[in-house]
Amino acid sequence: MTDAARVDPKLLDILVCPLTKGPLEYDRERQELISRQAKLAYPVRDGIPIMLPEEARNLDE
Repeated sequence: MTDAARVDPKLLDILVCPLTKGPLEYDRERQELISRQAKLAYPVRDGIPIMLPEEARNLDE
């Protein structure tokens, strides 16, 4: 895994779901931040979390 594909652990500690303000889980394999409460997966591109609900994948799909 390249450095660009990694997310800073300190950043993960402070990030929350923009909709629910709840915790996020990092899925390293899929490069996503998962919000179980919102049932959304936010993409991580080049190590940068994209925290826009319109960019998120619905987990119900």
